[in-house]
Amino acid sequence: MAARTDPYDVIVAGVGAMGSSAAWALARRGARVLGLDRSSIPNDQGSSGGVNRIIRLGYAEDPRYIPLLRRAYELWRETEQLSGERLLHITGGIDAGRPDGRSVTGALDSCRTHGIPHELLSARALEARFPGIVLPDGMAAVYQADAGFVLSDKAISTYAALALGAGAELHGHERVIGWERDPAGVAVHTERGSYRAARLIISAGAWASTLVPALVGLAVPERQVLIWTQPRAPEQYALGRLPIFILDVDEGNFYGFPVFGIPGVKVGLYHHRGQVIDPDAWERGIQPGDEEVLRAGIARYLPGANGPTLTLRTCMFTNTPDEHFIVDTLPDAPEVIVASPCSGHGFKFASVLGEVLADLALSGATRHDIAMFRLDRFD
Repeated sequence: MAARTDPYDVIVAGVGAMGSSAAWALARRGARVLGLDRSSIPNDQGSSGGVNRIIRLGYAEDPRYIPLLRRAYELWRETEQLSGERLLHITGGIDAGRPDGRSVTGALDSCRTHGIPHELLSARALEARFPGIVLPDGMAAVYQADAGFVLSDKAISTYAALALGAGAELHGHERVIGWERDPAGVAVHTERGSYRAARLIISAGAWASTLVPALVGLAVPERQVLIWTQPRAPEQYALGRLPIFILDVDEGNFYGFPVFGIPGVKVGLYHHRGQVIDPDAWERGIQPGDEEVLRAGIARYLPGANGPTLTLRTCMFTNTPDEHFIVDTLPDAPEVIVASPCSGHGFKFASVLGEVLADLALSGATRHDIAMFRLDRFD
């Protein structure tokens, strides 16, 4: 099929968390938007599917994220109001570990730098308040009341519906196979045809490096496994009784949620078994050893959740070398904007990054400080 003669303003390649939000942010401003996804919208094939994702304001990863997070919270609430859908649940949250470890010191740094209300709890004080979490003596936890979770599949569906209502065009099951600069801006080629636009946003997650050679070695897909267990002490893990949690402990960095959406307590381990994968050729099933590495943390730190397994699922992280995002225009193709990967902690930012991407696509600049996400930091 020949390229269309009526170009779009912006094509979005990948309609997951970032792409669906960008499609809505663009369409609400009157832009003619085409969103393309290799799978369904939403889907369970990438990094954004499933029930929920953590959101927290006292961000241990880096205090520079906090201004973006404040805007993300505002936009999640605005999206709820516009759509009538509840997407954000506030449970409170903890970052726990050794007092001199990255999680505790990072959370404290962010909270103190940006004046975020918080509490520093000893292991025993944490257990007294939240008996479902048991830490060794000497450990500490930063409690931040504004933390919680965002409903991931529901958020993508909501953004897609809002974008469609504002005039966007979205195509599922249409894989982008390549793109090139042309006099109109960019020509994008899929398995079904070709399209033209002034700008292209690539928010393809684990597949981003197949469309942007500069991301090879910088956007590395990793296999991730989640477990839902039947709690032996259900009252300790119920919504309203348990905060979201991140536990930086000897066995790794565990994270989890109160019971919500599907039965059981949801627990994951960042960089589960360190398995680098090809997103088009990996075993999505459960492997020997998957459950054991999760059980090691549950048995020791969440003993009341250490009941029978209810569900095991796999997904993908796509990691950068420093585990910060890449959000930038391509130096040799300024018509093309990359918004990936997010290294396992990006979903909470989808609302604000959609706004950022719309800014970049329509005006070439954004009021948000995204300097830390520049691609050239790896040069």
